[in-house]
Amino acid sequence: MSRVSRQLPNTTSHATQGAPKKRRRPFRRTLKTTGVIALTALGITLASTTANALLEQQEKSSTAQYGGLVEVTGGEVNVVRAGTEGAQPLVLLSGLGTVAPALDFAPLIRELDAYDVVVVEGFGYGYSDMSAPERTVKNISTEIHEALSSLDLEKPYVLAGHSIAGFYTLDYANRYPSEVSAVVGIDPSVPAAMADTDSSPGGGINVVRILSTIGLVRTVVSIAPNLVDPPSDDYTRAELERACQMTVWNYGNAAVADESARVGSNAAALHGVTYPNDLPVLNLLASDSIATIPNWLEAHENQLKNVSHHEIVEVEGPHNLQWTQSKAMAKKITEFLQGSATSQVPPTPLAAATEVIPGN
Repeated sequence: MSRVSRQLPNTTSHATQGAPKKRRRPFRRTLKTTGVIALTALGITLASTTANALLEQQEKSSTAQYGGLVEVTGGEVNVVRAGTEGAQPLVLLSGLGTVAPALDFAPLIRELDAYDVVVVEGFGYGYSDMSAPERTVKNISTEIHEALSSLDLEKPYVLAGHSIAGFYTLDYANRYPSEVSAVVGIDPSVPAAMADTDSSPGGGINVVRILSTIGLVRTVVSIAPNLVDPPSDDYTRAELERACQMTVWNYGNAAVADESARVGSNAAALHGVTYPNDLPVLNLLASDSIATIPNWLEAHENQLKNVSHHEIVEVEGPHNLQWTQSKAMAKKITEFLQGSATSQVPPTPLAAATEVIPGN
């Protein structure tokens, strides 16, 4: 009688029996190394963020603030006043992302000392609040108006705007026409030339602000201050040092990020808007912009076709003309405003467009 084996069959093939077992140690070692690196990076980031915050707090507490804060809808903005009290008021508005407008305009403020000069540092600029309501052109113009209304300032005043402030001078002159005697554009932005700019307000992560918060901007500025210093001899050493310091504080803040994201929609909101026919307008255009931006000169000419008294003057230099051409600009501004007060005879468009102020 045969016996049936009760042994379970061997289901492992010979090939399998001979194969070596898989080793997982290299994978575990890689995972461990990655974890160590990640934790080290996190530790360095946290330490750098803490150190940056402490340094900023110390710097702000030991550095006297310039100007003075005034309350407007949504918070407080900083206003700086210089020049001659009781003289013709002239309001300076900065370009997009200018860290400290009052410092950026310092050479021009000195050259315009015969005027009652006012610099309004909007939300996200200088010593103003770094967060703000939506940066629509209407909100910004309203805030400027509220800030100026809080001052003992004689009306009407001259509005002078650099770059993106060309949007705000245009809107302001139409909303508050009785308060504006003239407009000066310093290589100003024209809505028609920027209507196609992408707009995506309120979305995404503000990576620039994160890099600033963890101290990267501070490191870059300390190593290479020339990256933020204006290429000009018209600033004092104290002004340059303060500007570098405020770059570390303000760079990439929420208000300016939102304003940047709304350039296209703000341009669209001003579609077809022109300056009042009888408002004198002087545009000082940078030669670099005329040479590199298609139709830059033509766009400004088209915007001012309806204005009976206007001039367009080419000034040799980069977009930030206030860095190197303050003396020449102040002279031209004074001549234009004096001429506007005594005559309403407009210059010919050709003469206005071909006048050139040479470099220093």
